[in-house]
Amino acid sequence: MASNLNPNWAQLLETLKSNGSNKHFSKHSQRSDGATEKTALGKRKERSNENSEAVKPNPLVPTSSDCSLTDVVAMDCEMVGVSSLGNKSALGRVTLVNKWGNVIYDEYVRPLEHVVDFRTKISGIRPRDLRKAKNFNVVQKKVAELIKGRILVGHALHNDFKALLLSHLKKDIRDTSEEGRSRSLKNLASQFLDVEIQNGEHCPVQDARAAMLLYQKNRKEWDRSIKDFIRLKEKQKKRKKKKKLKHGES
Repeated sequence: MASNLNPNWAQLLETLKSNGSNKHFSKHSQRSDGATEKTALGKRKERSNENSEAVKPNPLVPTSSDCSLTDVVAMDCEMVGVSSLGNKSALGRVTLVNKWGNVIYDEYVRPLEHVVDFRTKISGIRPRDLRKAKNFNVVQKKVAELIKGRILVGHALHNDFKALLLSHLKKDIRDTSEEGRSRSLKNLASQFLDVEIQNGEHCPVQDARAAMLLYQKNRKEWDRSIKDFIRLKEKQKKRKKKKKLKHGES
């Protein structure tokens, strides 16, 4: 015969069960609250990092809207491949920016020879770009007018001059490839401007702006060294003339 459970004992068991479930519930609540707080803090940190990156200014974006022709201009050219194998470079696009980085000239160019390789992965030039492109002679003449008597900045400018069939006074050339010990413009921009360029297709506007900024960072020292070099050359010429005169008299 089953004995009846003492009412007091039954009440005690119910109390113990109730306390145990509450304790478990409170622990669970603490964990969820802590997790929520941690998650919220983590999100705040992520958002703050995102905001700091978003606020970081891009040095290649011009700070002035002035598009006038200045005493210093930067140039960059993109090439396409001509000849039977496409291994000969020809001008496909030329861009000039002023000292603030604003574009003063940007044209696609129709080469004199048939294009075999558009070199799109680097040049960014596609067949459609050259359908309405300007003739080489027209672009060459305009570029010559724009750079005449001005300081010209660029990277490995000898390649651009070769493609344009132009030359420029050495005293007015500021070539970042020479100052950077033949390092690429991409590496110089990353190290000294803290900006990434040429990740894929090249943009001549960006490249010209990067070269201009590199020049402006060291403009005083660079211009001074050019002037000192010119003075030294002039002194050497004078010395040679004096020696020739002395030999002639004797």
